[in-house]
Amino acid sequence: MTGAGLEGDPDVEITGVSAAETARRGDLVFLDGDGKAAPQISAETSALIVNEANIHNVPDGMPRLVSALARHYHGVVSYALFHPRHETWSGETLISPEASVHPTAIVSPGATVGPGASIGEGTVIGSNAVVGPGVQVGRHCRIGSGASLVCALLGDHVRLLAGARIGEPGFGVTAGPSGQEDVPHFGRVILQDRVTIGANSCIDRGMFDDTIIGERTKIDNLCQVAHNVVFGRGVVMAAFGGISGSVRVGDAARIGGRVGIADHVRIGEGVNLAASSGVFRDIEPGETWGGTPAKPLRQWMREVAWLQKHANAKKTT
Repeated sequence: MTGAGLEGDPDVEITGVSAAETARRGDLVFLDGDGKAAPQISAETSALIVNEANIHNVPDGMPRLVSALARHYHGVVSYALFHPRHETWSGETLISPEASVHPTAIVSPGATVGPGASIGEGTVIGSNAVVGPGVQVGRHCRIGSGASLVCALLGDHVRLLAGARIGEPGFGVTAGPSGQEDVPHFGRVILQDRVTIGANSCIDRGMFDDTIIGERTKIDNLCQVAHNVVFGRGVVMAAFGGISGSVRVGDAARIGGRVGIADHVRIGEGVNLAASSGVFRDIEPGETWGGTPAKPLRQWMREVAWLQKHANAKKTT
């Protein structure tokens, strides 16, 4: 399938795919990039697809397939092993006979509930909403009209406003033989108790691990949260914000409108981010930052004041 050369035991059985640091026995992982930083590789990993630059990072004796397009071919193998159920879901009824819907739950006209899905006590599913196969929705939730949920687990008292998109794949792109290719996403979205997601906001599922939104977090309308992001408890995020992949946000952080956070950044507990901030580095707990690139608030305000003073300096004769 990959055209790659095999080095190691050809009889190893592959039963799953994952990221290198979280692999379990039977998993195939990939190593890509320039190979300068030593990656974390689980000792349980059964085999790797690796590019030439990373061969020296492969543990001794671990079977490997060597390819210049390691990430792409890992995706090819992934799709051969697994396929998301919601992509091939079909049926004659709007509510699958294989779904579990509590007698007190309300499924409004036009809403669909897939096989293996579960709707808890007192939950209301709005008109034309989609609850995909295997999705679990807790008790007393409110799912707005036209919202869609796939690859997701929802706790109790969760509110999704109209048009929210939960569990779509993230923006993962890699080079393939014919150009750019989408990479598969096999993780989930977990929305804990009393989370609110605003209208037309998107929470992407994880690539291999999960995207997690902590309890009582409130996300405004028209926000984007990418794959593998983890929000703590009680986070507040105002409209038009964008969170890149694998960001970690601590408990009780407050994110102003139009804030953008670069991938893999760590935001500490109780951090405040001023509106329109562009965050590119980690922020320690309790700090308040603003600006683009974002920096501590006092420093940012001094720089703005200095710029205004010199930009509007009075002419002298």
